[in-house]
Amino acid sequence: MSLQHLKVSFFLAIRGLSRGSRGSLYLSILIIAMVFTNMIFMSSIIMGVIKNSERSIIEYQTGNILVGTKDNEQYIEDVSSLLDKLNRIPGVIRASAHYSMGATLKNEGNRIGGTVTAVRPDDERMVTGTWKKMKEGDYLSDGETGEVIIGIQTAGHKDKNEDMGASLGYVRTGDPVTIEYTNGVTREYRVKGIFETRSYQADMDVFVTWNEMESVLGHPIDDSTGLIIKTSPDLPEAQVKQTILRFGVQEKVKTWQDLLEEAFGRAIQSFSIINSVTVIVSLVIAIVVLFIVIMIKTLNSRRQIGVLKAIGVEKSIIINNYLFQVLLLTTAGTILGVCIVEGMVGLLTLYPIQFPDGDVTPYASASDLITNTILLFIAAAIAGYIPAWRVASEDIMTAMRA
Repeated sequence: MSLQHLKVSFFLAIRGLSRGSRGSLYLSILIIAMVFTNMIFMSSIIMGVIKNSERSIIEYQTGNILVGTKDNEQYIEDVSSLLDKLNRIPGVIRASAHYSMGATLKNEGNRIGGTVTAVRPDDERMVTGTWKKMKEGDYLSDGETGEVIIGIQTAGHKDKNEDMGASLGYVRTGDPVTIEYTNGVTREYRVKGIFETRSYQADMDVFVTWNEMESVLGHPIDDSTGLIIKTSPDLPEAQVKQTILRFGVQEKVKTWQDLLEEAFGRAIQSFSIINSVTVIVSLVIAIVVLFIVIMIKTLNSRRQIGVLKAIGVEKSIIINNYLFQVLLLTTAGTILGVCIVEGMVGLLTLYPIQFPDGDVTPYASASDLITNTILLFIAAAIAGYIPAWRVASEDIMTAMRA
């Protein structure tokens, strides 16, 4: 088709939209905007949930990289040498050793099983952000003994209805807590602080100092059940992982992405399916709405189409006229939809959606906007072409008698 024919089709499309019902025009644009918003908003909420989970895992549980024990081994041995090696590796900001032991916690008739983790607080502050999330009291200090910090899920809430599992009832800073370790040692601790990260798993943790765990075991500890590493934000975790392996580290080394894939891979796939279904349903709605709009337009203009064909206007020009109308409606609707999405993202950034695992803000990437815009235009072209082709294919006399 020549450029002249396209100009004629575009002129007819502008005339058709300007001379049609303004109410129908605005309603069609609004519907397309809502379809676009639905396509983007649902996926942005899902991505927001995923991003929030990722941040929580990195910030409060695994760091950027986790070093675990070798197969069939319970502990990482000679951990002090390993820490020295890791802290010299380019891209590693700091490595922190953990030593976890099963235990039973008791307080005023409440008794729960759990795990107590020993940390070196100065190292831990450089790797995780738990120390910044103290709901009350203070974080641990290197070398101190006889004190413990407890996550809010283990400590319990004042309102028992907020508890999402077994807890110690309602433990406060300064309260005594008895811990029975699996090695037979029983200790009574003063609760130095309660932390709340808004990550359910992290808020079940219980921490003591490395010195305290050595006291419980009765000997110095140079073993670890795992090390967590904070890496430079300028380097991909996968690159730092490869560097660590090249430095001869024999233990299992996993990035947070590896751990997330293992733990939540199926859940992420489910989210992706939900997102895909939402996009498909939105596209079907767009196709149906635009099909109906263009079908009504073409049926009401059958006589006019017959006149155009009678004076020699080509069928392709008539079809493209309606295609241009659909694309113009879609363009206006997409622009309005982008404004709505950006407004909602801005509003929910200021007032996040509260989930059990933290506050969630929508996450809409540029690639999602571009992809969904392209899909919407393809759907619009399909919806506009079919009714226009059907009416334009009628013979002149049939169209004139309509």
